[in-house]
Amino acid sequence: MTDPKQEESFKVIDRRLFNTEGEIRDEAVREERRKQETEPSAASPLNSSSAGAQKKEAAAAKSSQKADSGGPPAAAEAEQPKPSRGIQMLINFVAQNAAMLLGAYPDPRSGQPVLDLEGARELIDMLDALREASRGHLASDDERLLLDVLGSLKLSYMEMTKAAAKAMQEKAKARP
Repeated sequence: MTDPKQEESFKVIDRRLFNTEGEIRDEAVREERRKQETEPSAASPLNSSSAGAQKKEAAAAKSSQKADSGGPPAAAEAEQPKPSRGIQMLINFVAQNAAMLLGAYPDPRSGQPVLDLEGARELIDMLDALREASRGHLASDDERLLLDVLGSLKLSYMEMTKAAAKAMQEKAKARP
């Protein structure tokens, strides 16, 4: 009793244009020539891409005419995500904690500013990861907020690390 699934086999075809040394494979050149002979209308990849570009330009022109004539909004405008209150709250929450660890806010219990550069760096990296993961999916307002917060936090982090390094140097000089 043999299982029919075990008898099936797969054939792997290498369709990459270049070999491991970075040279064009002979099989790829032969296959390209064969395609050119069978399809004379699309003799070169440039012709097919320019035809596709012309179609895209025509579609863009039509959509802009609809937008100008009071028709429905263009697809790009309709697909723009709306600002999310939840994302803004998340950005502000992480940013406030990072700012607190950079000494911007006093500790509620002691009343003294807290300086934890490693913890602040972790939170800044978290916001950076959020920016990378959500690239192209955030509303422009949310993306602008995230970039502004990241920029100011990174600047504060650099200032605090320089100040801490300077204080360590002065402390080392003061020791005999």
